[in-house]
Amino acid sequence: MVTTVAVSTQAAVRVGQPAPDFTARTSTGKTVRLSDYRGRIVVLEWTNHECPFVVKHYKSGNMQKLQQEAKAKGVVWLSIVSSAPGQQGFVTAEQANAIVKEQKASPTAVLLDPDGTIGRLYGARTTPHMFVIDKAGILQYMGAIDDAPALNQDPTTANNYVRAAMQQLMAGQKVAIPTTQPYGCSVKYKQ
Repeated sequence: MVTTVAVSTQAAVRVGQPAPDFTARTSTGKTVRLSDYRGRIVVLEWTNHECPFVVKHYKSGNMQKLQQEAKAKGVVWLSIVSSAPGQQGFVTAEQANAIVKEQKASPTAVLLDPDGTIGRLYGARTTPHMFVIDKAGILQYMGAIDDAPALNQDPTTANNYVRAAMQQLMAGQKVAIPTTQPYGCSVKYKQ
């Protein structure tokens, strides 16, 4: 059963405010802090490999292409899994690494957030749910990845809000569309 979740753009964080710092364990066993990446643009992607909306973006190659574009421009891409143990999308570190390899994805790191601390800190409600942080650590975009919320819409021809936000920030411009309505599956938090 596929459940689409559309949520309010009101969240625990606000565009134009400092992005809350956090510490997380990566799927490769490292510990990272968001503030370690100060001076670089950072994209946060909430993901769940079993969510049909996430599958849509990876099966089409859309997410991988966006990750590669980001990486080529020095942008940090953090994929975050907030699914709790026993819930859809939960993965161990080994499973997360295998999924990255299978999908030919190229995030800077996959962050494991099984207790949902980071997800709740940011108010992440869907997978995918996207956040873009500027070099000064200020949240500049949050919401959907694009304007194609239906499963049968081609994401490769959609208006990609994350790509636009990254390009505008790299050009020293203000993000033209700083918030949108996220869509996808609900994040499967620990109850």
